[in-house]
Amino acid sequence: MTDSKKKRMSMLDSLSTAGTPLVPGSMMSSNRALRSARDAVDAHHVWELDPAEIEDGRYSDRLDIQDVHDLRTSIEQNGQTVPILVRRHPTETGHYLLVYGRRRLEAIRGSDKVSKVRALIANLDDTAAVRAQISENTGRRDLSYIERALFAQELLDSRFGSQAQIAEVLNVTRSAVSMAISVAKAVGAPLARAIGPAHGVGRPRWEAFVKELSEAGADQDVLCRIALDVRAAAVDSGPTEDESQADASVSAFDAVSRYLRKSASQTRGQKPRSKTTALAIDGIPVGAIKKSGRAVRLDLANLDDAFAEWLGARAQDLLEELHKRWKSET
Repeated sequence: MTDSKKKRMSMLDSLSTAGTPLVPGSMMSSNRALRSARDAVDAHHVWELDPAEIEDGRYSDRLDIQDVHDLRTSIEQNGQTVPILVRRHPTETGHYLLVYGRRRLEAIRGSDKVSKVRALIANLDDTAAVRAQISENTGRRDLSYIERALFAQELLDSRFGSQAQIAEVLNVTRSAVSMAISVAKAVGAPLARAIGPAHGVGRPRWEAFVKELSEAGADQDVLCRIALDVRAAAVDSGPTEDESQADASVSAFDAVSRYLRKSASQTRGQKPRSKTTALAIDGIPVGAIKKSGRAVRLDLANLDDAFAEWLGARAQDLLEELHKRWKSET
């Protein structure tokens, strides 16, 4: 094997050791996925492709796509040192699907000095492509909890596979996937995007956030505005001398969480208003129905014994029938 060929084959391997160190199990899974992608590369040749021929229809696994201006300048001055990875389009000849390298692709697309993107072309199916995408991103910086949760939800909603298959791809347990998806659904994509990745905010804090969200009953638009205002203020203030300052998205998470706790506290301090409606049969009062908060209480008295027994035996069926009528009328 020639030295140039060895160099091309090592490009993918080198990515698996970049960035934040991983736990042993995650590291092995990451390396395995990247090496599988490497082995699938056609002739281990670096191609120069037209960016317009490459489509990015991947599942979104990042909430905070960094600006590519600095990267574009670097590529224009020093060249593209690391190729992106693509696979052939299943139906359009001469076109490709991006596996990873979105920022490099976008940087070159916006350049008026560089017209071609250097790429490795691999023979990968959908599952292998997702594995390679996750592994390459994990090699640079681990996905935050909410990013993984939204990613798992998107994979499930798009019928990529079952929760067990998604757990295997993400290298976590099935129960972890189930809990993450429930968090993602409760938070909602719009609010999650407004807050951002919030690196360092793990499952316990997000689950507490979901509980606060349920108790407060706050308007999602208001919460999104709070988060966006905090992140905008961080951008306007610019960098400080303290390099250890909290991520703006973590500050946004904290701001929304404080608002939710305050709203929930105010809600708990208010006594729920109750509403009572009298009930009658043939004009004769027989009781009342009382609604308080989300509870409804039915009190009936002075009923005919036979009717009372009949009603008790059919209460479940009558309740389901009334519920169906309500759904059809609303």
